[in-house]
Amino acid sequence: MSVTATAISPAVGSFRLSRSPRGIPRFRMAVSSNTVSVAPILTKLQKECATPLPLLRLVADSMAADMRAGLAVDGGSDLKMILSYVDSLPTGVLRVQLGGKEERVEATEFEQVSIPQELMFGTSEELFDFIASGLAKFAQKEGGKFHLPHGRQREIGFTFSFPVKQTSIDSGILIKWTKGFAVSGTAGKDVVACLNEAMERQGLDMQVSALVNDTVGTLAGARYWDDDVMVAVILGTGTNACYVERMDAIPKLQGYKSSSGRTIINTEWGAFSKGLPLTEFDREMDAASINPGEQIFEKTISGMYLGEIVRRVLLKLAEVATLFGNSVPEKLSMPFLLRTPHLCAMQKDNSEDFQAAGSILYEVAGVESNLNARKIVVEVCDTIVKRGGRLAGAGIVGILQKMEDDSKGLIFGKRTVVAMDGGLYENYPQYRKYLQEAVTELLGLEISKNVVIEHTKDGSGIGAALLASANSKYDHNY
Repeated sequence: MSVTATAISPAVGSFRLSRSPRGIPRFRMAVSSNTVSVAPILTKLQKECATPLPLLRLVADSMAADMRAGLAVDGGSDLKMILSYVDSLPTGVLRVQLGGKEERVEATEFEQVSIPQELMFGTSEELFDFIASGLAKFAQKEGGKFHLPHGRQREIGFTFSFPVKQTSIDSGILIKWTKGFAVSGTAGKDVVACLNEAMERQGLDMQVSALVNDTVGTLAGARYWDDDVMVAVILGTGTNACYVERMDAIPKLQGYKSSSGRTIINTEWGAFSKGLPLTEFDREMDAASINPGEQIFEKTISGMYLGEIVRRVLLKLAEVATLFGNSVPEKLSMPFLLRTPHLCAMQKDNSEDFQAAGSILYEVAGVESNLNARKIVVEVCDTIVKRGGRLAGAGIVGILQKMEDDSKGLIFGKRTVVAMDGGLYENYPQYRKYLQEAVTELLGLEISKNVVIEHTKDGSGIGAALLASANSKYDHNY
């Protein structure tokens, strides 16, 4: 069974769009008497967001260089390059996932509940008690269907999609919250201990046997079915990537031994920042965020932020270039009003009059638009999404290039699979197209044929269950 709790995030949600009754939009007069045309603003935006091949190469090379620096010493680069303590993969159990959008409890069935938004800004105890209560409901519903030998606790794989300094396979210290979470009292604490304590308060006879980053879980789950999987990337509310690394290529590791000679490294690539093409709208959004100056790559390519960047562009076009007439709807000033699913729906609109775009602008932002304005809106969406997808592709190539250089030709000379998960990648076809195009441009047609980018639906859940089983403290022969 699986319980999925979806945070009521201001940025990313389901790709379902519902029509609401039309009310009367409120407007404010905010148009300067010195209005300018849309064209120069749009041209400047497109120029600043451009991702030509030389820029993509710079980003890929910088990603590889930051990976090496992060492996050499803690704090050596923007990339934390966190050891996962995962070096072997086996067979399955139960897992809990806490990420940008959801918390899940899995085994064989699937359920979904919402994480109240106030918990994203509440206390650590409140959040983990909520997770434990989900587990308690699962255990109660399951009833007597699952029996363990006397004295044996139920074991859990805990997928935790935030930066953690892992100290073992079943412990890790939260470095900081990302993806809009700002829970107090958790940073600097062992998140496994937090969950174990919450389960004790619920009277649950369970324990965490594996703490797994969602990206690491995706790689582990995908690798179970395909030995060629070497990299995993999450592109959803937030973003991250991990890959299989040789132990002798990690200078900062001293004393840790791996039975396989390899381990999975969690890059935390959302913090990458070198060579990125940024605009005034990116800088304004970053300055207004809860973590200014941090997670710049994530803020450029992930689902939580794409809609907000577009909203800021449209607000400026409305205020200084009268894109929507001589008044500006008040709602357009609301941060995170536009979400990535809205962009996707507008870009998918193939009608002559861009009817879907017009409906979304009116229902979401209270904007009355003519055909020309709707065309410009879709062009803005495409500009921001194209930049995000192509930069994500460059990041993937950077990881592959680092692995290729270290292995002296063992990556590009054979089939190599990149496992992808996350709602942005799964549900936004134009984003996927731009990502794949960037990978092909950077690697060339021949080499790119060996690099398979494969969607792995909920791979992190399967991977966490596999790793919980692999790291059980009990004998598997029962």
